Amino acid sequence: MSTSKRIAVLVSGGGTNLQALIDAQNSGQIAGGSIAAVISSKPDAYALERAARAGIPTYVVARIDYPDNQAMTVALRDKLQELDIHLVVLAGFMTILTEEIIHAFPNAILNVHPALIPSFSGEGCYGLRVHQQALAYGVKLAGATVHFVSTDCDGGPIILQKSVAVEEGDTPELLQRRVMEQAEWVLLPQAVSLFCQDRLRVEGRIVHIID
Repeated sequence: MSTSKRIAVLVSGGGTNLQALIDAQNSGQIAGGSIAAVISSKPDAYALERAARAGIPTYVVARIDYPDNQAMTVALRDKLQELDIHLVVLAGFMTILTEEIIHAFPNAILNVHPALIPSFSGEGCYGLRVHQQALAYGVKLAGATVHFVSTDCDGGPIILQKSVAVEEGDTPELLQRRVMEQAEWVLLPQAVSLFCQDRLRVEGRIVHIID
């Protein structure tokens, strides 16, 4: 087993997935790593308060301070390298990152998406929109996916997926809540722990989980 991995969680808003990671860390569910930094793209993100309460160092790389996504991505990459980060976790991070960060952290950036990829994913599919599309299509199963981040939006190799039943009378808000509680908050700590234990092996599009 390698030395403990340093994790950075990137946030933009309320930080519910960050809280799931903090809770998992506090209860010993993340083996082989610990959250070393929380970095927000917005200076007023509530996620920063969650991190501060948990005693985790916080940083702001504000999208508004940069002319475009690429300039922000480069600044973010430099900050992550300066902090000696091994794993980057996107937890409600609302800026599309450009290739500079993906090349700097190959198969070391995780994202959680609130659908069973490849359904309801890709450009413009985020937040409540995902659940609106799923309900409009009439699917019986929704869910969440944790995947490695690639240059293709929501297109990186899939690590874990979990389905959640769509119920009669669901609204996008109700479905969003159920997917978070039953899938996102369960899968994300699991995937982070597997990465930190060196139990993920990527071959092309396939992620093997090593016992």
